[in-house]
Amino acid sequence: MKYDYDLICIGLGPAGMAVSIMSSNMGLKVCAIEKHKIGGECMNVGCIPSKAILRIAKTRNVFNKLKEFELSGSSLPNIDNPFTKIQKDLDFISDKKTLNMFDKTDLILAKGPAEFLDKRTVKVNGKNVTAKRIFICTGTKPLVPDFVGIDDIDYLTNENIFSLKEVPQSMIIMGGGAIASEMAQAFSRLGTEVTIVIRGKKIMRKFDDESVKVIEDKFEKEGIKILRETTVKKFSNSKGKVILESEQGSVVEADKILFALGRKMDFDVLKLDNAKVKYNQKGIVVNKKLQTSQSNIYACGDCNGYAMFSHAAMHQGMLALMNSMSIWPVKFNYKNYVVPWTVFTEPQFSFVGMTEEELKAKGKKYTTIKIKYEDYGAAIAENITDGFLKAFISPLGKIYGIYIVGEGSGEMINEWALAVQKKIKIYDIMFLQHSFPTMGFLTKRVSEEWMMQNMKSNFLKKICAFMFRI
Repeated sequence: MKYDYDLICIGLGPAGMAVSIMSSNMGLKVCAIEKHKIGGECMNVGCIPSKAILRIAKTRNVFNKLKEFELSGSSLPNIDNPFTKIQKDLDFISDKKTLNMFDKTDLILAKGPAEFLDKRTVKVNGKNVTAKRIFICTGTKPLVPDFVGIDDIDYLTNENIFSLKEVPQSMIIMGGGAIASEMAQAFSRLGTEVTIVIRGKKIMRKFDDESVKVIEDKFEKEGIKILRETTVKKFSNSKGKVILESEQGSVVEADKILFALGRKMDFDVLKLDNAKVKYNQKGIVVNKKLQTSQSNIYACGDCNGYAMFSHAAMHQGMLALMNSMSIWPVKFNYKNYVVPWTVFTEPQFSFVGMTEEELKAKGKKYTTIKIKYEDYGAAIAENITDGFLKAFISPLGKIYGIYIVGEGSGEMINEWALAVQKKIKIYDIMFLQHSFPTMGFLTKRVSEEWMMQNMKSNFLKKICAFMFRI
């Protein structure tokens, strides 16, 4: 059978961009379909604009500190509406930097959603297109639960928060994950009175208490309130303000409310049933090669529910494309690759590998090594002493996992991710020279501390003394 294309890619977020650009550069005939904007959620309403507003907010925070110490006589730069600059930069990235990557691709952009007619045929804007293989890279949607009174309020999600016309005076943020934490600090530093509302006892509830406390303490110093163990009774609207009433009796009022409570799947418009592609509430069902229940259809990124990070989506797109080449000698299991992540608060919060709870549940023997920023001269000199590195390491030097809370952790975590994935031992890191005085040198400090702790063994001391004296 002759097809219109070698490959159709539905969705041009991080996963779809990886699939489309790589395959077209390999000489394949590619049709890429995006119902909204190239870059998907990450570029337009996620990773990129959130980092932009965090940087703007950080600039204002530094400026305010300078004024406190009378180190600046000038007035605060005009950043009352940072959203205009963000949108301008996003347009530049999209039009000038991204669009030309698709010069070898047939692009169907902003013509409406795609839907399956069968396992080889997709319909978009009234036109049917066929391909030998199809890649689904459609991402997810923000979750907004059906709370009482939800229809009576205007609420924000990551999809519309960067389109605000002005910085609100007050904001409720529902949720305690990465988006909630980043936006809480960003808006607080822009002058918004922020209240985080969470059901649990802490933000980032799945992770290390000690690491999370560093972030929570920073929030407290900056005036961000955290309303803990709180469940919503109802929402209401009074004179343009959002009113949250909790089951515990507390009442919070704010100009705006942001929902950052996680993600949900939305496959209705895709009509996956027409292609007999299996899916459930957790996402599209895939095998280790990222194939769906139809072997010619692949699902990459958030839509399969495995790891909802942009870098994981890009990586899956690459692996799925490689796996789709039938004569390719090696097939790649996407679950064999570690997924590092970073929350871009200040200080940053990063992690890769196994948590301490997972290690205990599996009965693993490990040593915990902790190195504080405040004990490092360069961190003291740069006034970035908040945070630490905490690594879980086996008696023989295998690296199980690490938390890094502090300046530059998002850059530092990549070395640890490589070590975990390639099973590099901690003593190999010790023998690698690290540029000094970078924050990355703290990684070497962890390895040295592990070695020093092992040298407390009297047996090893005797061996070393014997070898030295012979």
